[in-house]
Amino acid sequence: MGDKPVEIRFRTSDLEKALRLSIVVPAYNESQTIERVINRLLEVPLEKEIIVVDDGSTDDTAGILERLSHPDVKLLRHEGNRGKGAALRTAFAEASGDVIIIQDADLEYDPSDYDILLEPIRAGHADVVYGSRFLGGPHRVLLFWHYVGNKLITLLSNMMTNLNLTDMETGYKVFRAEVIKGLNLKSNRFGCEPEITAKVAKRGYRIYEVPISYYGRTAAEGKKITWKDGLAALLHVIRFRLFD
Repeated sequence: MGDKPVEIRFRTSDLEKALRLSIVVPAYNESQTIERVINRLLEVPLEKEIIVVDDGSTDDTAGILERLSHPDVKLLRHEGNRGKGAALRTAFAEASGDVIIIQDADLEYDPSDYDILLEPIRAGHADVVYGSRFLGGPHRVLLFWHYVGNKLITLLSNMMTNLNLTDMETGYKVFRAEVIKGLNLKSNRFGCEPEITAKVAKRGYRIYEVPISYYGRTAAEGKKITWKDGLAALLHVIRFRLFD
């Protein structure tokens, strides 16, 4: 019989110092979930700031956010929809924490995974941590071809960066603040995912992957990324590896 894998979980008592988190939340037309997401983040038992960028929503997202007044929450707004990448740049510029976590506003990703996401950085092993949907955590079963598309994009990205990621497109990415602030990001839409990966690889930062849970949505439930974004991601992988 083989040895059983050892599960290592982050424990606050093990830390040499407490790091302050900046949780950045890009949001576009997420009125169905934004209040629950913010409430979940406020419950995270760590020192933190929550920076929400309403990216020109046309539903009631902005109104809901205005009602969620809390000293740990900073609200920013784009007058028009500029895309996830642009919203992230706006949030990164305002972040003051030691570690920056990207949190989508749609409840596909669970803040209870923060412990395992933060562990490699707190232990001094990593500069960047990706939460992988394909390393064994619980996940909703969804569309086969969406899964294939994710794997193809990750494969091409790995070929271009010489990394061995399992989930380049994951929404859960965590950084030491000086890392992400120094990347000079340019993509306005979902091209931010391959751009970030290409640039952290080029600079030789230490990247870890950890398993996370994933509660995916369908297009009917509000998922915004489409096959066009997947095709654009493939082009961005090549662009940011070869020409940027």
